[in-house]
Amino acid sequence: MTPTRSAERTRDVLWSDIEDIYAAILAHPFIAGLTDGTLPRESFRHYIVQDAHYLRGYAKALAVCAAKAPDEDGTVMFASHAAAAIAAERDLHAALMGEMGTTSEEAALEPIAPTTQAYVSYMMASALGGSFAEAVGAVLPCYWIYARVGEELLARSSPDPLYARWIAMYGSEDFQAVVDSVLALTDRIGEGMSEGERTRMRRHFHTTSRYEWMFWDAGYRRETWPV
Repeated sequence: MTPTRSAERTRDVLWSDIEDIYAAILAHPFIAGLTDGTLPRESFRHYIVQDAHYLRGYAKALAVCAAKAPDEDGTVMFASHAAAAIAAERDLHAALMGEMGTTSEEAALEPIAPTTQAYVSYMMASALGGSFAEAVGAVLPCYWIYARVGEELLARSSPDPLYARWIAMYGSEDFQAVVDSVLALTDRIGEGMSEGERTRMRRHFHTTSRYEWMFWDAGYRRETWPV
């Protein structure tokens, strides 16, 4: 199929698909509770434990993106991001868990919750089974939505120093620069995609954006397996 070129940037097309999802994320009591300090610590702890499980899977999905990248720049970028995801899981989460009275080793033994399992499984299946563009579409929401949430919440911060620290990390210029590099790559690969590949990329991006909402919701509810 002949590749298509769109006057719109690929990032703009993707974001227009999820504006309602992003609005729902900002309105979620988990996010609101971070900024006003009312989020129960038990919910934040559940979220951090599950995020540690998630980041181990996310790093593997990023490694798939690195392997599928058509040029060395893409390979280097995604490989470095995969390493950074593991470092975040080890360092940031270890510090946050320590402040909540647990250790990374103890957290690693806790069960992977249903939403975490479903999200990682879908992302890995999409990355392994699809093209490079489809793999990028599947991993992009975790970058982009966190950056947008961090930017939105940074001005508000939080009266809770633990939550303020989390907000500051995702709202930082360093993290925004990482996301900007992925968005620039997204626009470049979008220029040469076929219409079918664009459709699949949009579907993966939309689905994993939904999982982002579900992940925060699962943390708020302290989700466990029903049976």
